[in-house]
Amino acid sequence: MPERTAHAHWEGATKAGHGSIGVGSGAFESEYSFGSRFEDRGGTNPEELLGAAHAGCFTMALALGLTETDHPPTRLDTTARVSIEKEPDGFRITHIVLRTEADVPGIDASEFERQAEMAKANCPVSRALAGTEIELEATLLS
Repeated sequence: MPERTAHAHWEGATKAGHGSIGVGSGAFESEYSFGSRFEDRGGTNPEELLGAAHAGCFTMALALGLTETDHPPTRLDTTARVSIEKEPDGFRITHIVLRTEADVPGIDASEFERQAEMAKANCPVSRALAGTEIELEATLLS
């Protein structure tokens, strides 16, 4: 299996500094700062990127599970809401909510829910985040 890379660059003190985050393939590069992480300023932040990774990993795992049970999805759309909070010993990602909507012909709601829960528990990003509460909201549209 290939090893994936990402990089970060930072200049200056925490609140006044700035940097960039990117992926090894060159498909993504963005600025980040204290303001983009802890305020509503432009740029990205590690939590947003983690959410994108988690949403993508979960969605692909769900597509695989559905396909392997002869219910290939027509469409899957997932968002991830990542919460970071200040705790006495520093900041911590405390909670992630995965919200997915799906068009899956011929599947009943209980089987869809079972497949979604399995994808949440077993996708590699969920496993890497085992110390974080991960909540799932799965909606079968058809």
